[in-house]
Amino acid sequence: MTPDEYREWAERAAAWGAAYRATLRERPVRPDLVPGSITRQLPASAPETPESMEQVFADFERIIVPGMTHWQHPRFFAYFPANAAPASIVAEHLVSAMAAQCMLWQTSPAATELETVVLDWFRQSLGLPATFTGVIQDTASSATLAAVLVMRERALAWAGNRQGLAGQPTLRVYASDQVHTSIDRAIWVSGIGEANLVRVRTQGAGRGMDVAELEARITSDRAAGLVPAGIIPCVGGTSVGATDDIGAVCAVAAKHGLYTHVDAAWAGSAMICPEYRHYWDGVDQADSVVLNPHKWLGAQFDCCTHYVRDPASLVRTLAIQPEYLKTHGTTGIVNYSEWHVPLGRRFRALKLWFLLRVHGLEGLRTMIRQHVAWSGALCGALRQVPGFEIVSEPMLSLFAFRHVPGRVSDVDAHNVALVNAINTDGRIYLTQTKVDGRTAIRFQVGAFDAEESDVMSALTVIREVAERMQ
Repeated sequence: MTPDEYREWAERAAAWGAAYRATLRERPVRPDLVPGSITRQLPASAPETPESMEQVFADFERIIVPGMTHWQHPRFFAYFPANAAPASIVAEHLVSAMAAQCMLWQTSPAATELETVVLDWFRQSLGLPATFTGVIQDTASSATLAAVLVMRERALAWAGNRQGLAGQPTLRVYASDQVHTSIDRAIWVSGIGEANLVRVRTQGAGRGMDVAELEARITSDRAAGLVPAGIIPCVGGTSVGATDDIGAVCAVAAKHGLYTHVDAAWAGSAMICPEYRHYWDGVDQADSVVLNPHKWLGAQFDCCTHYVRDPASLVRTLAIQPEYLKTHGTTGIVNYSEWHVPLGRRFRALKLWFLLRVHGLEGLRTMIRQHVAWSGALCGALRQVPGFEIVSEPMLSLFAFRHVPGRVSDVDAHNVALVNAINTDGRIYLTQTKVDGRTAIRFQVGAFDAEESDVMSALTVIREVAERMQ
């Protein structure tokens, strides 16, 4: 592709993207397809000779786009958002054009230094103290794995990486059953093992860990010859927004010398609003905190911010410095590839920089506050509809409900069928969960371009589809 051809197709792709975003409300949120629908339209092998960009682009529009779930749709109320504000997308265009490998300071000095500065901006906006230093990971899964590896190494006196885990004492990590499954994977990959992830009972409306039971389990494990290594509390758990008492958990961790990693992947972005910070009171005492600006805040995926109080422990756990990765003749630099598992890293800080500057903190706060208010209003309206019950009260912009018509014998099966029917309808997109062993339907507001009318339209869709099923 010549420079002129690249310019033509880059401009055409940008124009397509702008038109796509402008017409999202006209599309169903999720395609009504059966598995294999796209595969059947694709050749079984790659072409031997070149094809024109015109043909490739036409096939993209004809085959791929109709088969996509539209995550930027303003009526996407499923999972958690994976927002991509337009300013963030523009930054990603620039990053893709430069295609820099930002693993070391010397491989992209501006990328490294911008990351340091913009993460300190973001730290201040969250109300985190200056004792925290940040790094951008790809996802919260990677940040949590890094934190669990630090837990492991600290508990084993830094012997795990050198000697392996064979013959080492059994380590224990503590969390509730409300944490994300990324914690399970981190326990698997770290070699600690699922059997040593201790699930602490939850209690109260917030479904937070029973701190007395947490301490009792730690004490019991230590007496049995096991080695407690760390605790992973959450703020805004994926299912229904479960939130632990972070201050109380950190106090237990400090008493027993354990590492604490706070998973606030979704809810953490709301902490730019001072009135929501009570949800993570005590976070300043944690060792590690993770939150994803690529969820609610609008930074295009992937952009996960991981803050630590002791970067030296993270680097000691993960850094490898062969001669070909050393920077000679320069001091006072940071090589962020030593702060996570992958060596390679993209220039992720640019989109966060663009986002914060173009929207300003107050613009982002307004969006989050509106989402919380609109979700609460929908919850209140749905509560008044006969046959519906609210299963979990709103945690920020997330709540869960069930449809319980009187003549349905299997309410769980009915609600699974209801959420499937709603999604097939296409006007909105929801997901289900289990709450106290019963099926419930989650609703969360987080789409960057959502308006109040989009949120309140969900009431009409939910009622209409439920009535058709009776």
